[in-house]
Amino acid sequence: MRRLSVLAAFSLALSSTSACAHWFNDADKADLDRISASLNTIRTMKGGFIQIGPDGQVDEGEFDLMKPGRIRFQYDPPTPTLIVSDGKTVAVENTRLKTIDRYSLSDTPLDIILADNIDLKRNSDIIGIEHQPDALIVRAHSGNFGVHADVTMTFAEPTLELKQWTVVDNQGLSTTVALKRTQTGVAIPADLFVVPDKNAFKKKAGG
Repeated sequence: MRRLSVLAAFSLALSSTSACAHWFNDADKADLDRISASLNTIRTMKGGFIQIGPDGQVDEGEFDLMKPGRIRFQYDPPTPTLIVSDGKTVAVENTRLKTIDRYSLSDTPLDIILADNIDLKRNSDIIGIEHQPDALIVRAHSGNFGVHADVTMTFAEPTLELKQWTVVDNQGLSTTVALKRTQTGVAIPADLFVVPDKNAFKKKAGG
C-alpha cells in the first residue's frame, strides 16, 4: 500500500471531512477558506509529478483526475506502476511482476479525493498553517484508512496552486511528491479511468 499511502496528502487537500477541527485564528481561517474555495473550483486536473522516495529514488509520471472519484497515476518507465480509480475501485498494476491489486475506494486514502464541498478549516486532519512570502504551508496528520502519517502541503501564493506534498509515515520514512505542468478545466477522456482487469495477465499467459 506504499504507493497509495504517498497520495494521502493529495486526498487531504481535496477532502470534505468536517469532523471537529483544530483551533485556528481568524487569519488562518481566512487562508484555509481561500484554499478551499480554490480547490472547489477544480473539476478536472492533469499534469506531471516527481516522487522522491525515502531511499532517494526518483520516480516521475503523469496524473489525471476527474470529479467524482476518478484518478490515474501513470509512472514513467522503468517504474512499472499504474494506479487507477474508476470511482468505486482502485487498481494498482505492476507490469514487471504482472500483478494487479484491487481495493475498494472506501478502503484507501483516495476515498475522500475530489470532493465537491471542501472546507479545510473544519477538516479534523488539518493541524496547522504556516505563512511564507510566496507560499502557504498546510500541515496535517492522517490516521484514516490505515494510513498514519504526518503531511505537509505547499500551496503557491497568490495562485493557491498545490505545488508539492511530503508524507512522513509512522516509521519516519519521508516521501515527497512535486506537481508540474498542472492544468485544470481540461477535457480528459473517460476511458483513462477504466480499472485494469485483475485477470488480464492470466488471460495473456493463457493465450
